[in-house]
Amino acid sequence: MLKPDHHIQKLAQEGMITPFEEKLIREGVISYGLSSFGYDIRLADEFKIFTNVHSAIVDPKNFDPKSFIETRGVHCIIPPNSFILARSYEYIKMPKNVLAICLGKSTYARCGLIVNVTPLEPGWEGYITMEISNTTPLPAKVYANEGIAQLIFLEGHEPPRVTYDSRKGKYQKQVGIQLPKI
Repeated sequence: MLKPDHHIQKLAQEGMITPFEEKLIREGVISYGLSSFGYDIRLADEFKIFTNVHSAIVDPKNFDPKSFIETRGVHCIIPPNSFILARSYEYIKMPKNVLAICLGKSTYARCGLIVNVTPLEPGWEGYITMEISNTTPLPAKVYANEGIAQLIFLEGHEPPRVTYDSRKGKYQKQVGIQLPKI
């Protein structure tokens, strides 16, 4: 069930989102903070830009880290028809009875940028690694410390039998931008 902002605010104050912004910040930035039924997360200032300089093959079972160029900054330029990996500014600790779905913000979607994040499972915690695709034939810019996506929270009446932390998920407590693992 979707929960309104006052319920999310209560969960966040219990350490679910750090740092937590109690209201939607919009002035001069792509918005972030508490929204009606979710929370708009920000983009951190570290990026992995996909490159084909080393002619690597993208293989999730044998991922070559040379497929990316690492950079930090107040913004990142995504090459045409390419993507970057980035992470959330906020550290997330999912309660054992809550699942979050992450969707890209409309401001970026209207520029041809797609944000892809798998669901945040009950019991998971860490910085969110996200893939941001530039579907256009032009370079595209994303901004660090500004909104990138919205988390929508779904609360169950009770925790699932197996949570992400109890099954020792491979991306538990991740820091930085995490590449694929098997």
